[in-house]
Amino acid sequence: MTLSSQRFNGRTVIVTGAGAGIGRATAERLAAEGCRVIAVDVSADRLTALADEVGGEVVTVSADIADAAGIEAIMAAAGERIDGLANVAGIMDGFEPTAEIADATWERVLGVNLTGMMRLTRAVLPGMIDRGAGSIVNVGSEAGQRGSAAGTPYTTSKHAVNGFTVSTAFFYTPKGVRCNAVAPGPVATSIEAPFRSEWAQTRLGPFFQTNLPPVAQPSQLAAAITWLLSDDASNVSGAVIPVDGGWAAI
Repeated sequence: MTLSSQRFNGRTVIVTGAGAGIGRATAERLAAEGCRVIAVDVSADRLTALADEVGGEVVTVSADIADAAGIEAIMAAAGERIDGLANVAGIMDGFEPTAEIADATWERVLGVNLTGMMRLTRAVLPGMIDRGAGSIVNVGSEAGQRGSAAGTPYTTSKHAVNGFTVSTAFFYTPKGVRCNAVAPGPVATSIEAPFRSEWAQTRLGPFFQTNLPPVAQPSQLAAAITWLLSDDASNVSGAVIPVDGGWAAI
């Protein structure tokens, strides 16, 4: 990737889910724009490939954001100054409707998509507040805007991401810390989403056949995320921006 902009020179940004998909594309773009990237993923092999293939300063951290020890490892690698946080890491459910949710599925999906994001955001906020500057971008989903895009666990988690985003922005924008979210539709990533419910397939199938926009590339989401992280979006906070090929308009 060749970019002329160096919007992130001298800045440190944490990117979770950086081993693949949207997270990797975001880490690549930030590094190309002069950023020191703290690249976080559960897969050490993917992080090694990222560091080997991407120019610039990339610090890798193999960690599970749903684990408190993982948050500690990320913060230790980042150091005292953290200018931005891209909460990209996420997992899908199996399109389970409410009556078919297993406790383990609910806890894991909410643990990664919501609780881990909250803990890492909570960890970076004090430093940003002290400096009076910082930008946090959460990856939500079109499933956070409707009930017909995923199973109940994932849908619940992404609706909660929206609430978390706007509440964080309300409390900390006056202190110089912006918080926004992007809401993708279908994206070409490695996240697996098998149908594990016959009823869900029957119920969701017609919506998927008629309403889905073209599948986006991770780089298209990375462009929106890096814009929100940058000073180019200095007057944007508390926004949940659909980056979904027009799906929100359907």
